[in-house]
Amino acid sequence: MKQLLVKDIQKLLQGELLNGSVDWHVRHAIYYERHDLTHSNTLIFVNKNDSINWQAINNKGPSLVISDKPINELKNALGNTTVIRVRSIMQAYWTFIDYYRGLFQIPVVALTGTCGKTTTKEMIKYIVSKEWPVQASVSSKNEPRQSLPYLTGIEKDTKAAVFELGLGNTGNIKHQCMIYKPTIGIITNIGVHHLDGCKNLEGYIKAKSEIVEGLSNEGTLIINADDENTKKIPLHSFKGKVITFGVQGQADFKAANIQFTNNGMKFQLHVSNKTYSVSVPGFGEHQVYNALAAMAAVKEMGLTIEKAIAHLRSFKQMARHLEFSSGIEGSTIIDDTWTNNPTSVEAALKVLDTIGKDKKVILLLGDINRLGNFEKKYHREIGTMVAKRNIHMLITIGTKAEEIANQAIKERTKAEVHIFKDVTGVLDVLKSKIDSDTIVLIKGPMSSKSMIEFANSLKK
Repeated sequence: MKQLLVKDIQKLLQGELLNGSVDWHVRHAIYYERHDLTHSNTLIFVNKNDSINWQAINNKGPSLVISDKPINELKNALGNTTVIRVRSIMQAYWTFIDYYRGLFQIPVVALTGTCGKTTTKEMIKYIVSKEWPVQASVSSKNEPRQSLPYLTGIEKDTKAAVFELGLGNTGNIKHQCMIYKPTIGIITNIGVHHLDGCKNLEGYIKAKSEIVEGLSNEGTLIINADDENTKKIPLHSFKGKVITFGVQGQADFKAANIQFTNNGMKFQLHVSNKTYSVSVPGFGEHQVYNALAAMAAVKEMGLTIEKAIAHLRSFKQMARHLEFSSGIEGSTIIDDTWTNNPTSVEAALKVLDTIGKDKKVILLLGDINRLGNFEKKYHREIGTMVAKRNIHMLITIGTKAEEIANQAIKERTKAEVHIFKDVTGVLDVLKSKIDSDTIVLIKGPMSSKSMIEFANSLKK
């Protein structure tokens, strides 16, 4: 965080000093009871209903408490704590957010999408970090509550920022855009997820489209030209710049001649009447889409396409994202336990269509969560996808995933089908089937520690 003088913060928020000194600097900012207090010189927003541990705050001092609690409560502060009382904590919070974001005239990228957003964000971060100091959200920790520490992670020397937007409910993306004020927005794709919070697919698409509202009319929107649900987002009122990426039809950043290589994907990039050869680690057509979105973003941020391609070549594929490993008995294990939704399952199956040719293919599929009232529908659709393919064995793990197995059986899959409540006993079934010609795909939710541990147990 760029250090700020407490005196200036008091003036900005028009608050009343109740305790301590204003002649020192804050270097961190948190919202009490939402974030851990781990540093000294921290600005702490305290809600009226929060119960304050003054001793803990004082121990990390000097600390600055901003609150709209009654004066008699705030006067319990100890000597190492400065207290400024404001009329409204929410007004003070947003005033501070707007002020701090306004200190930086840098490209800020915000990403959303059903699949690929973490990988695309990591690609952008990796490419840009080779040239500039960059601030970014950590891994897939994209909850709205993380937005304040992520924003204040922008420092004096930061030249760019890239943030992944989490979506659990309607309004989440709008909230995060109000904090980050992105100059570039990306929608990787819109499949099916979080229907419990958004009620149905239409609500989910509308929630994703909040990123368009979050961009100013000077902003740039980067979207997947091939994605049918993304096409449903109304853009007629958006006056900013729109950049498309895709494989199938017309797109500003288009990939052609896509090939699988030993380490990932290779393709020809067509952009601005020029053609480039691109290599990216990680298997699957979806990885090509991720790379296209990343290159479009870094070009818009001010880097050349040549530099983007050069840096992308050494990008390290993320763990548990269709991660290939040598497994027991000489088999190939594909660990895809990072996330689980219908779109990512389909992407994984498409990779198997190529990688699994002339191989014995075994699928381990776990529950898909957060599908609301459409849970059975989408599990059955996956069962249909499996039944159409040359799969040798299907193993489902979890009560929800049973629908996958039952639907595959109903559609007369050629696969040998096994249904398990949990991973207990799965290895016994696999042992007699696995050999050097076997590919095992393990696809489950990141919340399932047992499936993650089981995937690890199969690797050499």
